[in-house]
Parts: sequence; structure tokens; C-alpha cells
Amino acid sequence: MTADAALISLTDITRVYGSGEAEVRALDGVSFDIHSGEFVSIMGPSGSGKSTAMNVIGCLDSPTSGQYLFNGVEVDELNNDQRALLRRHYLGFIFQGYNLLHRATALQNVELPLIYKGMGREERESRALAALDKVGLASRAHHDPSALSGGQQQRVAIARALAGDPQVILADEPTGNLDTKRSVEIMELMVELNRSDGITIVMVTHEDEMAEFGSRLIWMVDGKVESDRALEKAV
Repeated sequence: MTADAALISLTDITRVYGSGEAEVRALDGVSFDIHSGEFVSIMGPSGSGKSTAMNVIGCLDSPTSGQYLFNGVEVDELNNDQRALLRRHYLGFIFQGYNLLHRATALQNVELPLIYKGMGREERESRALAALDKVGLASRAHHDPSALSGGQQQRVAIARALAGDPQVILADEPTGNLDTKRSVEIMELMVELNRSDGITIVMVTHEDEMAEFGSRLIWMVDGKVESDRALEKAV
């Protein structure tokens, strides 16, 4: 891969559900590149295809046609095990609903993906604690999610994504369940992770104010990219 090659490259991607009169083209010829270190916000009305595009990038769904390259590798040519390895070693996920195990502590939640990596207990705990410290929650490591605020639970989810040392974080409506103050705190944290750690972030959101924290905005309508522009940042 050359120095200026895209980390993520979608070319003429379609995703079709159903057939005949019931056919739905969730993605209809979507093409865009994302380079290492970018913070890309993807927006669009309900049914625009933004979440489907995120699922394709995250190897949670497969396109009907088109080409998806990750780090120069054709994802469609990978088998299920190889796609699982790509998710496990290169991608981190943050969801609107946090997706934390309520009977496990914050530390145990962050450790969970490291178990699937086959990491030993001592290294796993060290990595998880470091990730919680990075999001300002080391002191809450042994608290259950029920003892944490919504913003703190989302920070645990971010720590879980960070613990695996991903190249890319995929965030699907990460502030959707938070009030404005907590939303801004989460977005400021993500900007810091992007700038200081160089983590590539791709975020789906329906909130204009949150999208503006990114460096680029892709707007989708009816399964197509309608616009793709850089976002001006305040100095």
C-alpha cells in the first residue's frame, strides 16, 4: 500500500434486500475513500443507507456488488473467519445503546474483546485499565454499569473499543442516548483520540452539532452519496 492510499475504499457498492416489487436498494452505487487519521461523519435522513454503509465497513454485512478494500485487501474475498479476524484486530465499535454487560464491572466489559483475542489475564487487565484511564474512568473500573451515568457508560464502551488497539473506530450514533452536555464531552474525547492517537474514526449521526466535530462530512440520500466535503474547524 502506498503512502497516500486509502485505508478504507468503497467503489460502486450496492446492497440490495429482497427482490421484485419488494426489492430495497439500501446502497446504490456508493463510492468514497477514507484515509488513515481522518474523522469522518456520515449523515442522512432515515433510510438513506448510512447505517448500511457502516455495517459494510465493519464487516457486519456484505455488499451485493462493488468493491470494498481495507488496507488494500479485498474484503469480499475473505472468508467468514478472516472477516472476523479483521473486525477483531483492526476495528473497534461504539454503539448508541452502549451494549455493556450489566452483571459485569466496567473492567470486565472492557476486557471482553481481549478474551476473544486469546490474551492472558494479566495483560488483558493491564490493557483494560489503561483504556479506562484514557477515558477518565480508571477509578470506576470495579463499578457495574448500573452505578454509572449514561456518559460514563459510553466512556466504558469507548474504552472497550480502544483496548484492542484498533486502526479504525466505527461509531453508530454514539451520543444518541445522551443529553447535550454529555454528548459534547463524548465528542471532545473522540476528537482527542483522533488527534493524539491518530485513530481513524467513522461516525454515523443524525445530529448536526455532533457531526461538526469531524473533519469531513459525507451526506447520503436514498442509498447514494449526495455530497462529500471537508468541515471547517474553528481555530
